[in-house]
Amino acid sequence: MDRQEAELEYVGFWWRVWASLIDTVFVLLITVPPMMAVYGANYWDAGDQLVRGPAEFFFSYVLPAVLFIVLWRKLGATPGKMAIGATIVDARTGAAPSLTQCIVRYVGYYVSLIGLFIGYFWVGIDSRKQGWHDKMAGTVVVRRRGGGTRPVQFEQKR
Repeated sequence: MDRQEAELEYVGFWWRVWASLIDTVFVLLITVPPMMAVYGANYWDAGDQLVRGPAEFFFSYVLPAVLFIVLWRKLGATPGKMAIGATIVDARTGAAPSLTQCIVRYVGYYVSLIGLFIGYFWVGIDSRKQGWHDKMAGTVVVRRRGGGTRPVQFEQKR
């Protein structure tokens, strides 16, 4: 284990819940105003419609996906992860995740929803604190050690 690895720890379940809540607020601040502009106050009365139209599909699904993928690729974190001092890295090397890893990780969010969010809860029992989306993409979420979980070890050097 080198010095950099010894200074990092895996980010556990509850810290990631906080990051997700912050990210949810971030996404809502970006997506709700344009949705209200397009659909008006009746937007909230969608009934049983999953998607009202192309604008909702874009603002609810495409825009958040692009934002998260770009933020992960360029900064290694979303605003929520940044707020808790966490970053997403390649699980084998500790390097920044590739574009492919970022895309797979985002798609993995939907896979993690299967079975009442079990893929997300997996973070709480996994030794490297990986959810199913992390395992699919080959990523881990790490931060500077603060006395929490065990230190990080990468299989290969950068």
